[in-house]
Amino acid sequence: MIDYIKGTVAALSPTEIILDNHGIGFRILISLQTYQVLEGKQEATLYIYHYLREREDMELFYGFATRDERELFELLIGVSGVGVNSARMMLSSLSAEEIRTAILSEDISRIKSVKGIGLKTAQRMVLELKDKVIKGGGAASEELFGGARNERVEEATQALIMLGFNKQAVGKAIQTVLKANPNAKVEQLIKSSLQIL
Repeated sequence: MIDYIKGTVAALSPTEIILDNHGIGFRILISLQTYQVLEGKQEATLYIYHYLREREDMELFYGFATRDERELFELLIGVSGVGVNSARMMLSSLSAEEIRTAILSEDISRIKSVKGIGLKTAQRMVLELKDKVIKGGGAASEELFGGARNERVEEATQALIMLGFNKQAVGKAIQTVLKANPNAKVEQLIKSSLQIL
């Protein structure tokens, strides 16, 4: 399983990128959000969603500038009636924050304004994703940590999520630890957060 691909930008358009990694050119489909982050860059790291469709013998890579965008994409395609193309269209039409806000506020008309998303799909999306979004699914780390986003916070967050804690609870615990000890190292963040959780 591929988590990310890092390489040189060989070609970039609003819908796809060719990423050269040691002489191999990976064709990766992207959203407009990711395109805006990559525009003008020579090097890039993309978090990958590997899409396989056996009936049509199709294999595609979808790439995202952040793990959070990929997580939101995975939440979206988990909804019945939302395919990879519809999810990418959503991430191209609305920002991740706008999508989460629309789901939380049950703004069906906002969700339905995305091409290819009908009334029933928009309603299903709100019904199936509201609780997951409330728990922090697909949420950017800086929102959870009040802007204190850095590698040690990311690493500690990922470790605690892998241990089975939900993102929102982890966010609150890490915030508490950082208030008491702003210079805490990754190990300290994890240990102190575990005592709170």
